Amino acid sequence: MTKVTDIFYTSESQGMVEYQMNYKKNGVNFIGRGSDNNGVVNTVEPISGTKPLEGNCITVAMSGSVMESFVQKEPFYSSYHIKILRPKTKMSDETLHFYCYALRSNNWKYSFGRQANKTLNELKIPSLDEIPSWVKNFKYPKKINQDIQKKVNIDLDFSKWEFFNLGKSGDNFYLFDISSSKDGLVQDYDKGNEPYVSSTAFDNGVVKFVEGIAKNKAGTLTINRGGSVGEVFYQDRNYLSTPVDVRILNPKIKTNIYIGMFLCTVLRLEKYRFNYSRKMGTARLKALKIKLPANKNLKKPDFEFMENFIKSLKYSSELQKYN
Repeated sequence: MTKVTDIFYTSESQGMVEYQMNYKKNGVNFIGRGSDNNGVVNTVEPISGTKPLEGNCITVAMSGSVMESFVQKEPFYSSYHIKILRPKTKMSDETLHFYCYALRSNNWKYSFGRQANKTLNELKIPSLDEIPSWVKNFKYPKKINQDIQKKVNIDLDFSKWEFFNLGKSGDNFYLFDISSSKDGLVQDYDKGNEPYVSSTAFDNGVVKFVEGIAKNKAGTLTINRGGSVGEVFYQDRNYLSTPVDVRILNPKIKTNIYIGMFLCTVLRLEKYRFNYSRKMGTARLKALKIKLPANKNLKKPDFEFMENFIKSLKYSSELQKYN
């Protein structure tokens, strides 16, 4: 083991404040002290007279999400309480990511009241000779990284959202046929292999696996009329369900898990309208309108956008594996 300063030059961050910056899409990365998105909290306009810091270094949060460490490949501006670590000898991306992991593994030593500013330089980390061979042999998948990166920049433009009927109401477009299950109560079934959905807020609504015929189809949403009122889940396999406090939303278009997850998220925003004494019954669901991304003529929901947006979150998560 060796000290951080035996391997890296350390310096203070620029100490800038994010809200004082001018935001710009695809601008200069602004690095904060969070634990997400490689530390990038936004992209900003270049500042006249202030050159961004060079990439090919590690940023380490001294407070906030203490010891969160990320490799920065591009020029960036930075918030306060961040240390910049630049290798004294040339390092591969794989080696830099290894040291990010080594630095993060020390976060247990710190807390909100004990920051890392004064001790980082003396912190013990593996020496270059102690790096495992698999790190040196691993090749950072740059092409995968680039392919994923292209897919994560999808913005929610709420000016293109419109209200749509949840259930059938007049001649307008509506999203779902709404019905109740024809199954028995959960206590009527023996233990088996088919999921039984009830009005819980946990485990995708599944309270038990039972012996029975799962007649409710995959690709539908279940929403709680009572119990955990307004909780909603996408069901990706056939299932049984309580006929009492769950309603089944059968989409008018062919869905998949990505569209289903988008719709579930929007529907959960309506929970505040209902409670134990004001249940989310069939009639109220049919009368409900929800706001969704719309296509160019604003007549129908843009389901392709919904799918691509949820996929972008998946790709963003995958991208962080390499950052």
